[in-house]
Amino acid sequence: MKKRTLCRRTVCLKLLCVALIVTGVLFTTLQILDVSTEERRNEQRNPPMTQCVPILRPTPASRGEHYNNENKERENSSCKAITNIFFLKTHKTASSTIMNILLRYGEFHNLTFALPLYNNSQFLYPKYFSASFVDGFSARSKDTYHIMCHHMRFLLTEVEKVVPANTFYFTILRNPVSLMESSFSYYKSTDSFIRAKSLEDFLSKTSYYYRGNSHARNIMTFDLGFNHNGKESPKHFRLTGKMVEATYDLVLITEYFDESLVLLKDALCWTFDDVLSFPLNTRTNSTKLTISQETQEKIKSWNQLDWQLYVYFNNSFWERVEKFGKERMQREIEELRKRRDQMSKLCLQNTAVASKIRDKSLIPYQSGKAIILGYNLKSGLGKAEQLLCQRLVTPEIQYTNLLWAKQRKSKFSSIKSWIIGVRRPK
Repeated sequence: MKKRTLCRRTVCLKLLCVALIVTGVLFTTLQILDVSTEERRNEQRNPPMTQCVPILRPTPASRGEHYNNENKERENSSCKAITNIFFLKTHKTASSTIMNILLRYGEFHNLTFALPLYNNSQFLYPKYFSASFVDGFSARSKDTYHIMCHHMRFLLTEVEKVVPANTFYFTILRNPVSLMESSFSYYKSTDSFIRAKSLEDFLSKTSYYYRGNSHARNIMTFDLGFNHNGKESPKHFRLTGKMVEATYDLVLITEYFDESLVLLKDALCWTFDDVLSFPLNTRTNSTKLTISQETQEKIKSWNQLDWQLYVYFNNSFWERVEKFGKERMQREIEELRKRRDQMSKLCLQNTAVASKIRDKSLIPYQSGKAIILGYNLKSGLGKAEQLLCQRLVTPEIQYTNLLWAKQRKSKFSSIKSWIIGVRRPK
């Protein structure tokens, strides 16, 4: 794992200065605005909160028949499971599924989460991230958190105030063609998309429809903290790729999701059971569009900054797979899929639209024209199996609510214990 030291930050800043001189690009000024408690934004609905249950460690049976053998293998391994993790949750990239893996791992291992203020689901996006956006954060206490994985516009210097120095940084990128199609459906109500009759209509009249918002252009570039309307040049593309590469220990690719999970498992020294997942925040096929070759080329051109980032890291991804070993990769993918199938047979009755989901606390957030699917669980599960299966399909908003309540309760319990200790006569 690369360590983010003062040296790294200095190198990145020097690279940025060189870019400004060579390309004449003036990056957006990084201004962090003070946030008062009256600024709470209701960006998303407040769904029924998942019942806060006592944390039960899933039994070996509930986590797959190979659980004990795999843990023995990890015990004999020279690596140690990494628990300090930062995940930049990019938009519409299967990041909700990755996030569920992290939330579940942290909950079952009693780790702490850097959660957004006000029980929100994002760090006041689209503002640049500030450490002050983290619930309970205090610069005076210098407390850090194990896991950070909610939507934000990335700013390294502020993130470093919240997580330990040895934190593992990773993110995920998606082909901008399918990303743009998904964004148009999911964010149809935003300023840039709402008047457009279709995605093709928008791309044909971008000067008329586009209102500058990140959801409509180069959204991954924006999430990573760069100017999504910046100048396009080969030197700028290379510099951006190198800056991202210098910051992140691993960049996953949505189109190769299982390969990505295997690489993530290996990098974190986790087990197959730790990275098990079911697809979350997915749409019905009826809301997915078939995109012509002409439209695909228009999307690449309109999202050229994202496209060049994707090409850069798609190449580096397969270089990493080569080092990992193709045969080994294939074996581990087969094992991962086998265990996912086993867990699916244990947990899931079916996928369902919101109106057909029996447990209303498991209904995913609905947005735009997209129809987001959820799951119905099988009945008759044991207590530990019920907990694990439920967490595997809990949408991110509800999971955040649960963890926020749990951490607040833990914090108040600690304060109460301290007060009692102070008052107790010696």
